[in-house]
Amino acid sequence: MRIPLFYKVVDANYLDILNKVQNLLKEDHLPQIKKSINKISENVQIHPATSIGQIHIRVNGSATQLNKDVLLKDLNQILETKTLERTKYYLQRLVKNISEIKTGKINDLNLNRWKEYGDIFTDSLWYLDKRDSSGVHNAGYWGNFIPQIPHQLLQRYTKKGEWVLDPFLGSGTTLIESKRLGRNGVGVELQKKVAQSASKAVEQEEDLFSAKSEIIVADSSTLDFKAEIKKREIKSVQFLIMHPPYWDIIKFSEDKRDLSNAASIEDFLQMFGKVVDATYPVLDKGRYFAVVIGDKYSAGNWIPLGFYTMQEVLKRKYSLKSIIVKNFEETKGKRNQKELWRYRALVGGFYIFKHEYIFLFKKTTK
Repeated sequence: MRIPLFYKVVDANYLDILNKVQNLLKEDHLPQIKKSINKISENVQIHPATSIGQIHIRVNGSATQLNKDVLLKDLNQILETKTLERTKYYLQRLVKNISEIKTGKINDLNLNRWKEYGDIFTDSLWYLDKRDSSGVHNAGYWGNFIPQIPHQLLQRYTKKGEWVLDPFLGSGTTLIESKRLGRNGVGVELQKKVAQSASKAVEQEEDLFSAKSEIIVADSSTLDFKAEIKKREIKSVQFLIMHPPYWDIIKFSEDKRDLSNAASIEDFLQMFGKVVDATYPVLDKGRYFAVVIGDKYSAGNWIPLGFYTMQEVLKRKYSLKSIIVKNFEETKGKRNQKELWRYRALVGGFYIFKHEYIFLFKKTTK
């Protein structure tokens, strides 16, 4: 989908690049084109950038922002061309990048400026040293997942103003990141005290986009999600994310409905499957569902809990799109015990957990 670019920026100090580049498309003398591009490049280099490396430029009487480093690379690419044909090709592409927005159906990323999204992961191996502790995020709740995960996924699979559902809300990480990114969020939490704590954290997060946040205290395996979101005048959700307990590694409560109290792996998977079934009707067709989970080590054996969970989802009407492996260096449980765990691994003949999985599914009707 392509829409006209019309961003208003309150700043009179902007460069008029677009018209100059468009005029160069009419020029057929290669040395003159390069001379003009070199001058544009010099102006860009000395032009002040924002704290995140953006510069303001004029577009059809209004202003927008471009990443300064990416723009300089594009201009340098034109300067390195050898033929007029190739030069015109890059000039046309630069005009398109500046003057048009090309977004897909499931996110707000401008694909004409894909080079500017260097902070968004596209590889299946994620290296994350420690959790983001900015704003209201904190690691005080055992078992909460790091904010970088929903932050990455929401940028790739949602648009501003869409609804995100987290049936295992916990400390509220998903709703906090949703609020930061201008997405509306619904979270379901089994424990009332945990839900209250999450609600306070979400409320304290700065609201720059007037995003809505709804928290429901209930059992996600039996909740009528369709009825609950209808009460809140929500038709459906556009992204589903789950970070369930890793079976009994951490006991979150004494409630028998809590997945961390499942008597066996079979019971855990059955309980998890009920949550998948309960949420399926409210997720829009063709939209994405992410499950964040790790494996378990018990009685000398590695239990592939992640893949068991993945298979449980695939029994439903979902297709597998990606398996992401997240490497983590610091966890609350192993903090300051690296040497002890190394000793245990050498003695026990096993390898230390340093990864979790993010299974990414797409809703189908097969």
